[in-house]
Amino acid sequence: MRSLLAALAIAIWGLAQTVNAQQQDVVWVQIEAQPSLTAAQDRARVYAARLPDVNGFALGGGWYGIVLGPYLRSDAQRVLQVYRREGQIPRDSFIAQSAALRQQFWPVGANVLNRGVVTPPAPAIPDPEQPQAGIPPETPDQAPTADLQLIDETPTEARRSEARLTGQERRELQIALQWAGFYRSTIDGAFGRGTRSSMAAWQDANGYEVTGILTTLQRQALLDQYNAPLISVGMEVVRDTRAGIEVQIPKNEVAFDRYETPFAQYNASGDLGARVLLISQPGDQATLFGLYDIMQTLEIVPLDGPRERRNASFTLTGQNSKIISHTEAGLDDGEIKGFTLIWPVGDEERRTRVLAAMRDSFARLPGVLDPTLGADDVQSVDLVSGLQVRKPRISRSGFYIDRSGTVVTTSEAVESCGRITLDEEYEARLLTSDGGLGVAVLRPAEPLAPISIAEFSATPPRLQSDVAVSGYSFEGVLGAPTLTYGTLADVKGLRGETELKRLALAPLPGDAGGPVFDAGGSVMGMLLPKSQRERQLPGDVSFVAGARAIQNVLEDAGVRAQSAASQGQIAPQDLARKATGMTVLVSCWD
Repeated sequence: MRSLLAALAIAIWGLAQTVNAQQQDVVWVQIEAQPSLTAAQDRARVYAARLPDVNGFALGGGWYGIVLGPYLRSDAQRVLQVYRREGQIPRDSFIAQSAALRQQFWPVGANVLNRGVVTPPAPAIPDPEQPQAGIPPETPDQAPTADLQLIDETPTEARRSEARLTGQERRELQIALQWAGFYRSTIDGAFGRGTRSSMAAWQDANGYEVTGILTTLQRQALLDQYNAPLISVGMEVVRDTRAGIEVQIPKNEVAFDRYETPFAQYNASGDLGARVLLISQPGDQATLFGLYDIMQTLEIVPLDGPRERRNASFTLTGQNSKIISHTEAGLDDGEIKGFTLIWPVGDEERRTRVLAAMRDSFARLPGVLDPTLGADDVQSVDLVSGLQVRKPRISRSGFYIDRSGTVVTTSEAVESCGRITLDEEYEARLLTSDGGLGVAVLRPAEPLAPISIAEFSATPPRLQSDVAVSGYSFEGVLGAPTLTYGTLADVKGLRGETELKRLALAPLPGDAGGPVFDAGGSVMGMLLPKSQRERQLPGDVSFVAGARAIQNVLEDAGVRAQSAASQGQIAPQDLARKATGMTVLVSCWD
């Protein structure tokens, strides 16, 4: 009864969701894949007789998938859990994204994703009222079984066919049982009590007679379940003699693009957006360690995830809201070889199987990529071997205000950041932010030792006096701050705000958050971004959060700022040296 109620509730919910499937971020539960349309239609008909929300789509590469859905991800996880537990769907069923699905073949004529319809082969769907060859007609009180399969062998016959299995074939069955969650012992090819118990449990979960001995068809069904994720992406051995690597890759989803040492790039060719890089170059330990550092600057290796460097190898795993990538490379006899797998988030079961297959099949062949490959391609400071270097979402300026490295910057630079860095190297955390004033205070994860710190002006600035802003005008491209000169136009804002100062100065966006110096080298305030202004003002109109207002924010955060002693005008070269030692690049990363 609980099973029936659960199925009914899921069916009602699924009908409501189908209407809005294209407007929502929906997923599917893929339960089976077949290499022919006829077989896929037959299996879809079997599932549709006992489950709601059954749909069928072409997967590409001559394969056809049977899915349940569409569901929101949280509901898909629930469907997966309930139906697996009840034995209604195979244990290797997984969450699939709409991007992996192509034309629809079931229900006949349906086009949920608006991607076209697969024309059914003749004859079309049989009349359900007419008995079909090989399939006895259902009686009203006959419940549908998990599979419409003939009994292929008796237990005695199954033992005889089992005895003909090789040691490798026996181990593969244990691996498949282990992956399905039924076997937890050693993979040794010996069918002892533990293996027999796991076989019986698998038979029970899949609707077969429980004997503890798998028939030939049952062994094939188990292996089909195990291999379904790999079949769906077309895993195939690629022998890249130029890179000197042989490995299985998902050929339905990636295709060779180009060589650009140290990478052979296999970019996305399917709807998943998966990518594969083969790594191949001559080198030594220093080259390997350099590659380890460079890889972590690339967009394809997100910041979050485990990473490990050993004497002759390394592994890198990174994940963000869109992708998860895994890289591993090793040094052997002067050759560095490895691979990177980049996969969309939310398809973890297939990703882990693909990754395991790549690891198991990876083999070194003679030779490495020519170091000059790709040297004639377009060069850019944002590219490494044709791959995009990871860049922050926004970079602005800031300045040190104490000897432990506390930084004042603009609030704009630190809004909704997954990670904040100083000079793209040192981690920092947000200590406090005054959104009204537009000032934020950062504290480095570890104490720093700045060359110079801000000395806030204790005397009011004079109108029309010279000022200078120190900032990373080009958001770090030049690697050092620049000085932009102007004059103090007013000691208050346009509406009379006493905490603001108005400058006649034309900065660039990257200058925001930088210190504003008076002629004596004292800090009279912090440059605010133009985005904070409500109206479009002339290009040389800029605003500054005044020194006293900034000091109030610091005091509220328990940070003590330093006041400047009275002094005369400072030489330009001395001001430049002081500004360079004090100004820091603040970057916000997703």
